[in-house]
Amino acid sequence: MRSEGNEAGRMKTSHKSNARADGASRSNDASSQRSIAEPNTILRGLVGSTVHGLVLDGTDDRDEMGICIEPRRYVVGFGKFEQWVYRSAAEREAHAGAKSRAGDLDLTIYSLRKWARLALQGNPTVLLLLYLPHEALVLCTSRGEQLRKIAPFFASRKAGKRFLGYLEAQRQRLVGERGQRDVNRVNLIEQYGYDTKYAMHMLRLGYQGVEFMKSGRLTLPMQDPIRSHLMDIRRGKGSVAEILEECRGLESTIASLMESSTLPIEPDIKQVEDFVMGAYQDQWSAQEDPSKT
Repeated sequence: MRSEGNEAGRMKTSHKSNARADGASRSNDASSQRSIAEPNTILRGLVGSTVHGLVLDGTDDRDEMGICIEPRRYVVGFGKFEQWVYRSAAEREAHAGAKSRAGDLDLTIYSLRKWARLALQGNPTVLLLLYLPHEALVLCTSRGEQLRKIAPFFASRKAGKRFLGYLEAQRQRLVGERGQRDVNRVNLIEQYGYDTKYAMHMLRLGYQGVEFMKSGRLTLPMQDPIRSHLMDIRRGKGSVAEILEECRGLESTIASLMESSTLPIEPDIKQVEDFVMGAYQDQWSAQEDPSKT
């Protein structure tokens, strides 16, 4: 007859084995995703505080984003690829939730199809790749340069809704109106009463939303006097009440521009789709017949 102690021991050993198997599976999956993303990347660059001109020396990690053209089987076959995420902090500490330190790399590489869908919706973060200065580019192939040249096709008043959505969510999160209050930077909250970096990026998003709705593009890094004002916010030179009032003002301006902007109501989906389909076809043809490269 098996004792309860022996049975519990076997169950514990089984759980450990399953956990190791799950961990190995995730590791193998990440390795597979990386092998798809890295060799097929056409565009990659900085997207964090540094590219916005809002960095404090020695305090920020390195955020990068890229776009790849995945092989044919991951589009028309049974393979699946949408994005690959790499965090050096997670790799260093063998823990997915490890907190990034200054100098750590946080990288996301999207499939071109997924990135294009997000960009056409006006996603503020993915749009950055279209407007990065050359010194912020880590990799830009001829195909990546062609993509950057069609940036005007992505611009539309539709993007205003996406900017507003992100801005409202961040404003509510700053004060705990939506979900839990952002508490990732406890030291800033203890020193200033709120997360000053979070507040800075919230207002940054608002100012960029206004610029995009007016001009259909983004200026990177941000220019003075707005850049200096945002850096003052990051250094704690502003009350929460003042910051929230400024945020609401930016939301109101973006909402107004959604009606009055000279941008088209919708992005040029056909032009973007034609580019995406052509890029995939050319890439696959080159991979299957190297003489075409």
